[in-house]
Amino acid sequence: MLDYASLDALAAVLRGGSFDHAAKMLGVTPSAISQRIKALEERHGCALVIRGTPCTGTDIGKRLARHAEDVGLLEAELSQDIFPNAATPKTVRIAVNADSLATWFVDALAPVEGLMFDLEIDDQDTAGDWLKRGEVAAAVSSHAGPIAGCDSFALGAQRYRATASPDFAAKHFQQGITAHSLSAAPAMIYSAKDQLQDTWVERHIGRKLALPHHRLPSTQAFLDGAIVGLGWGLNPEHSFQAAQAKGQLCELIPDTPLDIDLYWHVSRAVKTPLRGLTASVRKAARAALVQS
Repeated sequence: MLDYASLDALAAVLRGGSFDHAAKMLGVTPSAISQRIKALEERHGCALVIRGTPCTGTDIGKRLARHAEDVGLLEAELSQDIFPNAATPKTVRIAVNADSLATWFVDALAPVEGLMFDLEIDDQDTAGDWLKRGEVAAAVSSHAGPIAGCDSFALGAQRYRATASPDFAAKHFQQGITAHSLSAAPAMIYSAKDQLQDTWVERHIGRKLALPHHRLPSTQAFLDGAIVGLGWGLNPEHSFQAAQAKGQLCELIPDTPLDIDLYWHVSRAVKTPLRGLTASVRKAARAALVQS
C-alpha cells in the first residue's frame, strides 16, 4: 500500500520547490516533511527528490507526485458530490504554450471552480511531452496524434503573422522579403524550441535559412521587441491586429498567416474530475482560435 500522507508531502515539495514551502502548504513542520520523504525513499529504495534550490524530482519522484495529485483530484470530486460545502480545492498541473496563455487560455481557467492551477510553460510542439512523462494531468499542444492514456480534443488553430515595425521593414527589406534579406535581418525566437519563424521562412522562401536572432522568452517582450524594431517575428494575430491598428506593426508579406493546430490532451485517469475544465477549455478555444 502507498503512504498517501508521504506522497502528498512529495507532491508539495516538488510543487513548491522546497521542504519549507511544502511544510507551510500542509501545515506541518519542515522536519515532518523531511521524515516523510526519507521514509518514502527508503521504502521505494531510490531517491525521489533532488535536493537543491529549487528541489526537483527524479523521474520516479515525479511519477509518484503526479499519482498523488491524481488521487487528490478524484477524492475532491467525491467530496464535492457528498459534502459540497466542505470540499477543498485541489491543484491540477497543466502544460501550455506561452502564446495560448497570453491570448485565450486564462479565459478558459476563470470559470472553473474547485481547482487550483499549476501551469508549466513550454513550446506548443513539446508541451505534450509533459503528459508522456507523467508530470501533468493535461496539456495544450500541437501534437495531433493520440497520447497514451489520454483523451484528445482538437481546439482549432492559433493564427500567427510575420511582423515587424514599419521602420524595421523599411530598413531591412527595401528589396523585398528574400533569402538574402532574411539572412541579414535580425529575427526573434521565444526559445531554442521555437520553430515558427523557420517554418514561415521555409514556406515562403522555399528553403531553410540560418536566421540571426534574438532570444526573448516572454510573449509580451516578443511583441514589444517587434514594435520597437529589435527584430521581426511571428506574433499571434490578435496581438498583431491591435498593434497594426496603432501603426506599430506591419505584416512582412500581406496575407501570409501561419496556422498552428492546437489540441487539448487530458489524462483518462482524471478526465472525470476535469470534465468541467475540459468543457471550459474547448469553449474558450472555439471563441479565440481559427476553426476549420
